[in-house]
Amino acid sequence: MSGRGRLAVLAGLVFAMAVWSAPVHAHERSYSYSQWIIDGSSARVSLRLAARDLARLPLSGPERETALSAYLFSRLQLSAGQDPCTGHGRVRRLVAARGFERFEWTVACGQARPLQLKSSLLVEIAPRHLHFASIDTGAGRLEAVLSASDEPFGFGGPDQSSKMSAGSAFASYVPVGLEHILSGYDHLAFLLALLLVGTAVMETAALVTGFTVGHSITLALAVLGMVRPDVAAVEAVIGLSIALVAAENIWLAGGRKQAESYAVSGAVAVLALGAMLGAGHLAWPVLAGLALFSVCYFGLLERSQRPGRLRWWVAAAFGLAHGFGFAGALVEGGLPEEHLGMALAGFNAGVELGQLGFVVLAWPLLGRLMLKGRRGRLVTEFGSAAVLALGVFWFVARNY
Repeated sequence: MSGRGRLAVLAGLVFAMAVWSAPVHAHERSYSYSQWIIDGSSARVSLRLAARDLARLPLSGPERETALSAYLFSRLQLSAGQDPCTGHGRVRRLVAARGFERFEWTVACGQARPLQLKSSLLVEIAPRHLHFASIDTGAGRLEAVLSASDEPFGFGGPDQSSKMSAGSAFASYVPVGLEHILSGYDHLAFLLALLLVGTAVMETAALVTGFTVGHSITLALAVLGMVRPDVAAVEAVIGLSIALVAAENIWLAGGRKQAESYAVSGAVAVLALGAMLGAGHLAWPVLAGLALFSVCYFGLLERSQRPGRLRWWVAAAFGLAHGFGFAGALVEGGLPEEHLGMALAGFNAGVELGQLGFVVLAWPLLGRLMLKGRRGRLVTEFGSAAVLALGVFWFVARNY
């Protein structure tokens, strides 16, 4: 490893120590999900929130459950005409999947129509929080994506259809995909790692295309229910993918020495040993396989006459993991059954628009910084060291 490479790795370690002091989930997206069954003048609500989000709300003391009921009644509000529906008693806690809290309650509404649903859940801790609502009106099923800045979602009026059109399904999920990629700092970090080593427009475009192909495949597979990945394991692998690509950048800039590959592979092997002792979400054979993959990949790169082509396949392979990450919100929240394909296409279009916007903005800036040979190597090594630190942080924090 060159002197600059060692200095870059040292800077990355310092950066890792800085981010380690922040909460593990400080940069993760915030979503909640509800199901509504409308029955005449009443509605039954089932709400699911991330446990980490609920724990950050300023609700404490002996009357916490009462305060929580009042909070949920006021922040997830159904109205009949101009009159808010009223909740009955306290909310009930139900059994929920790991990492979630689930609640249920009933509200009474008047006979006025249309009904309107408004969400301002969790804006204190996540101003861009998104809420996915599935509404069974008795005449059909509606899907809504709500944020605090949105107008109330109206339904049930005499001039309002009880079904979502194909066009509205597509349009409704484009901003969801856009928000998902732009608030998904891990996905953006992976893209940045690809851009840091791109030496030509066509090479960079090919790498980004490979990533797009990979995540589009698994996004569709997960949303269509053909594959059900372990979310925690997928998030950990996404962190590893960032670390591996960033380490490869340092390796390329430092003269293709194998120290970086041994460091990455050794670190993963240590984590595999921890998994053998019963720690972490990833099984030890998976971690051992990832360590072996790291060694073999750097070995192939060293012998390859065209490393760009090999990087394309790796970008596509890691794109598969990122696609499962993209699918998380859609799998949890559900999609309109009548127009599943259009909603999925809209979400994917939003992801691609956000990805394209990031590349268009970042590429000229990086191009100006990397015009000169020595300065370009410094930008690659120090920038990649920072991304490497983030990848390692996310991998360890999410796996353990």
